[in-house]
This record gives sequence, C-alpha cells and structure tokens, in this order.
Amino acid sequence: MPPANQYIDELSPEQDNASSTQPPLFSEKHLKHLNEKLAKLSPQKILEWAIVTLPGLYQTTAFGLTGLVILDMISKISQDYAEENESSSQHLIPLIFLDTLYHFPETLQLANRASTHYNVPLHVFKPIDCETVEDFEAQHGQQLWETDEDSYDYLVKVEPSRRAYEQLNVLAVITGRRRSQSGERGNIDILEIEKGTGLLKLNPLAHWDFAKVRAYVRAYEVPYNPLLDKGYRSVGDWHSTKPLSSDSSNEREGRWEGKNKTECGLHKDYFKMRAAFIAAKKKKLANTAVPSFSTSLSN
Repeated sequence: MPPANQYIDELSPEQDNASSTQPPLFSEKHLKHLNEKLAKLSPQKILEWAIVTLPGLYQTTAFGLTGLVILDMISKISQDYAEENESSSQHLIPLIFLDTLYHFPETLQLANRASTHYNVPLHVFKPIDCETVEDFEAQHGQQLWETDEDSYDYLVKVEPSRRAYEQLNVLAVITGRRRSQSGERGNIDILEIEKGTGLLKLNPLAHWDFAKVRAYVRAYEVPYNPLLDKGYRSVGDWHSTKPLSSDSSNEREGRWEGKNKTECGLHKDYFKMRAAFIAAKKKKLANTAVPSFSTSLSN
C-alpha cells in the first residue's frame, strides 16, 4: 500500500502515474455501447447490473438527496438478494464518506443515522493527519477556502478520496450526480471513465430530475438532512452553503455564492488538481523561507 502522504508530497511523473492510475475496465467503444443500453433501464436495474458486473464497487456520498435515494435503492436490492438466496441481509455496496471537518452537524448526524438505518459499512476519510478543525488549521491556516480555494478542495476532498480508493482497492464508484443539476453535470453519462486515473464512475440517476428524487424520498420515507426544510437546496460545507430566499430552479443554488464554481474538485482532473496543489505548496514554502527586504535591513 502506498504511504498515506504520497498525495501531499511531490512525486516524479512516473511515480505519480503508477500509483494513481488503473487500466480502464471498458474501452471507449464498449463504454458507448453500455451507456446506450443503460439509458433504457431504471436506476434500480442499473444498480442491479453494476452489483453483478463491476469489481471494487463503492458508493461515495455526502448524504445529499440523490445519494440517499441510491442508498435506499441498494438497500432494497440487498434485501431482495438475501431473500432469493435465503441468506441474512447484507448491504451489498459499502459507503465512502469524506469528512471535510467543516460539514454541518446535521450532515454528520445524518451520516451516522443513515449508516445505522440501512446497516451499511461506512468508511470515513478525513484530511490527512487531521481529526479536528484545530488540527487542520494548525497545518494549513484559517479560512483556507478563502485564501487558497483550490488547495482547500484538494486537501479536504481530492486527497482523501484518492487515499480511500487506494486503501479500499476501489475500481468503480457510484455517485449522485444528475444532468438536471446543470453546470459541469449537464451532459454526464450514466457510466464514465475518469480521465487520467481510469476510475469508473456510475451515475444511476443521471437522467432523473429533482421532482423524481423528491417524490422517491417522500414515497419511501428516506431519511434526509433537516437543513433542506430550512431553505437549503444543496448542502456542503457550512462556510460555502447558504439557504435560499427564493424558489430557484437551480438545484445547487446556495453553494459557493458569488463564485464561478460548480464542483468541489472530486470530479475534476485529478492530476491537474494535484499539480496545482504542489505548485502552491512550493510557492508558499519559498515565500516563508526567503526573508523580505525590509526584514533583512532591520537585521
């Protein structure tokens, strides 16, 4: 297993590629064929196909509505599977949750409640060498999301996710992204291969809109974040999420207000994110190491 800090410290291009990539499970031609077939199936049938087809499959979620709907669907599939095989019920797809240390308390409570409710293994990953906000800010300073947003995204989302994939031998992940969320998600396919890393991403609700998601939650009494009843449309870190004062059609309204941003880094080019982080780290170290002109004069 690679050392935990390999995604923080600089590696040669050869080392980086060797440790962070995997051969694609499908060729581009095969992927196109699968997407054409999967687009005709219900999300439940897509998940059933994935469970018996994709090795190293996990669900990544921050416990938004779509992720919770998928979790509920997998739970029902798992129960049906147990009944058909006359075995004890076991949730078939484990969860990965990235604890940024800046989630709302309601989100953390929901993560524990959902894990218990569905009896699902929950693998929690935090920023490296950090258990608390104090640990993180002692290493990286306060309000890093304001002073260096890209480094913040890398440290709290991108690096922990890559570490999770390495430690758990993840080859494919189920995500809650949907086309109706617009932005960079507007044209996503049900099945994708992440550029560079070869990671397979399954978006079983890609063609569902918010109305379908909400109807499912109500019909099956899926547990959800109480902040959604307080004006929040999409819930992320507390410092970058605000409730709405109007009924906006933008599903991710309230996230990163005033910024030209629609993603936190998880679904961006990993190698570009990592290179930018290392460059920023080098620059910061250089600025810290070299005394300023005025300081030199005073000495």
